[in-house]
Amino acid sequence: MLVTLEGLDGTGKTTVWEALQPRYPDAVFTHEPTDSWYGDAVNRSIAADDADSLAELFLYTADHADHLSRVVRPALSAGKLVVSDRYSDSRFAYQGATLAAETDLERPMEYVRGIHSAFSRTPDLTLYFDLDPETAAERAGATNKFEQVEYLRAVRENYERLLSSEPGRFVRIDASRSPETVIERCERVLADRVEG
Repeated sequence: MLVTLEGLDGTGKTTVWEALQPRYPDAVFTHEPTDSWYGDAVNRSIAADDADSLAELFLYTADHADHLSRVVRPALSAGKLVVSDRYSDSRFAYQGATLAAETDLERPMEYVRGIHSAFSRTPDLTLYFDLDPETAAERAGATNKFEQVEYLRAVRENYERLLSSEPGRFVRIDASRSPETVIERCERVLADRVEG
């Protein structure tokens, strides 16, 4: 089973991802961008305010393809639970918003989804950490181009469109609650789906 954690930066995804690890010691916990050289290229691009948005999309896509072949698919084939902090939905929401602002593409999020549809593996369950963009930017520190309030509004709208298109896959998590409450909610959802 492939479980992904999605949402704006600053919503507590990584905190939950870390908290779940002792509960599922045999699971494979992973993340995007990865720790590979592809992920390093993505992180360099994130730090560059003048990165070309289309080139950046393909860096993310290359990292995702490598992540699938090196980590995700082998773990799933071995019958493991895989929990990923960010996955393809981040690409759809974030790069969709970037391309909408910086290119003439008519349907940027659909363009990104189309690229992934040929090779990606859809998650079985996605926990979506929902938080208003202002609070998310404040928590994240607004330290890079992807953590600005206006941009995060567009990203959140894209996430909402994704939730509407696949309501059976997504579970909305109220990320405005205390970390303990959020962790407990995620543990319950996972127990129902994974252990139930």
